[in-house]
Amino acid sequence: MEVGIVGLGAIGRQLCLALDEGIPGLQLAGATARDREKAERFLSSLRAPAPFLSLDDLVQASDLVVEASTQAHLREAIAPRTLGAGKDLVVLSCGGLLGRQDWVDLAAAKGCRILVPSAAIAGLDGVKGARVGTISSVTMETRKPPRGLAGAPWIEQQKIDLDAISRETLIFEGTATEACRAFPANVNVVAALSLAGIGPERTRIRIFAVPELATNQHRITVQGEFGRLSVEIENVPSENPRTGRLSYLSTIALLRDLSATLRVGT
Repeated sequence: MEVGIVGLGAIGRQLCLALDEGIPGLQLAGATARDREKAERFLSSLRAPAPFLSLDDLVQASDLVVEASTQAHLREAIAPRTLGAGKDLVVLSCGGLLGRQDWVDLAAAKGCRILVPSAAIAGLDGVKGARVGTISSVTMETRKPPRGLAGAPWIEQQKIDLDAISRETLIFEGTATEACRAFPANVNVVAALSLAGIGPERTRIRIFAVPELATNQHRITVQGEFGRLSVEIENVPSENPRTGRLSYLSTIALLRDLSATLRVGT
């Protein structure tokens, strides 16, 4: 299976490296990114150098495309072109999937799939199992160092001075839908949680900025007829403070599972 990577940031580069090192049944078809010169330099450094391609050429060369870019790029080009061509799509900016039943319908019509890694959180298999029955509530608390929230639309709109925060501060509280609009590059985790569970309007999140915090922390609580599920994660940030290392590790695990004879978990 030929795999194309869109975006060569902290996640995209790690996926290329993993494919270059070898994942059974998969091969890196190429990649595309905003900075072509930097991208070509990286791709040429791989043991099996891969080509830099335009998005359209990458889609045509691939059986599966991995989006490691932005919600805006996903919406404007990646999803419609990839799914329209009948190619499987792995989505990391999964906040962009909320409300896009049209993409699900397009994938069904074209005979391809939309795949979402668990990324920076755990417990989605339990949530998916629980929703077969009745779930009464899904809540999430996220704590990040202030720099991990920099540049988010909510921070800009509310004129929040992140440098002035001296103690744990509640920055935002609302639904998954609202959070993904307010922090499109920061809380894709809650989008994944909502898609696995009871939907973005019934899934709630509280976001805290915590000075001197060394990790990105998430606490998930699910209650339903099955009982109560509670998961806590402390992610070591990648070179991008908004992204935990578990994000690319879980995506590599998803790619490995594509051709695995034995798969564990739902």
